[in-house]
Amino acid sequence: MADQENTIESLISEQAVNSFNDAPDARYKQIMQRLVHHLHAFVGEVELTEQEWFEGIRFLTETGHKCDGQVRQEFILLSDTLGVSMLVDAINHRHGANATDTTVFGPFYIEGMPDRAFGENMAFTAGEPALVRGRVVDTHGNSLGGAVLDVWQTAENGMYSGQDTEQPFGNLRGRYRTDADGCFAIRTIVPVCYPIPTDGPVGRMLNAANRHPWRPAHLHFMIDMPGYRKLVTHLFNHDDPYLESDAVFGVKQSLQVIYEDRVAHDDLSASLGIEVPFKRACYEFVMETE
Repeated sequence: MADQENTIESLISEQAVNSFNDAPDARYKQIMQRLVHHLHAFVGEVELTEQEWFEGIRFLTETGHKCDGQVRQEFILLSDTLGVSMLVDAINHRHGANATDTTVFGPFYIEGMPDRAFGENMAFTAGEPALVRGRVVDTHGNSLGGAVLDVWQTAENGMYSGQDTEQPFGNLRGRYRTDADGCFAIRTIVPVCYPIPTDGPVGRMLNAANRHPWRPAHLHFMIDMPGYRKLVTHLFNHDDPYLESDAVFGVKQSLQVIYEDRVAHDDLSASLGIEVPFKRACYEFVMETE
């Protein structure tokens, strides 16, 4: 009897995989057949009950309902917390030893944020004043003038503008450009650690697994330069307590920066009118050609 049941189960899986044999797109065929193969293998391995299957359907349905099409993207959050986003990132951004490491895009990016001048302040809410400066170069150390740095971070309450409707439009977001020497300067506040949203299916999943929802403090960057691979990455505060347990597995050692105490002006901070004391962090981004 057991052999007969195993044969029936194998036949179901084989038929499901073979149903994609005539797909005209070879890549689509490969992806769907391997997905079905591994999905059926998972169901068989854990011997999924009907109740567990219905619970999974409900979970995915609620995940979709939690997405608002603008700011909240629960499916990206789910992918992040399962480590899938970082695995896809690693596969798609294998690079040479000199290039800056990438990390997850995250679910709270908003297009069309204001263009900001060199050293312009993007913080319209309270926080510890900071100046983030550095350069964008190629893998040979040549300056990349005119590179666009799309930057975003949370406010001190741990929420992004858009997510938090009380924050002013464009708060802690902006598009900066490097000067002719590849240099950039961003006035902001020191990033803080924050919990990812836990008021949806992903939060319930973390709670059931006894996992915390915290992300270490970081500043998001998406850097564009014609002829170079787009760079999506973070800069993490080097002393954050969640560096070793990031809820979305996004931390890399090479992306950690120190926010130094500055009690006196240098030429740049003086020219930008920054009041002392403030914090300063420096970083050099290295981009690869396409």
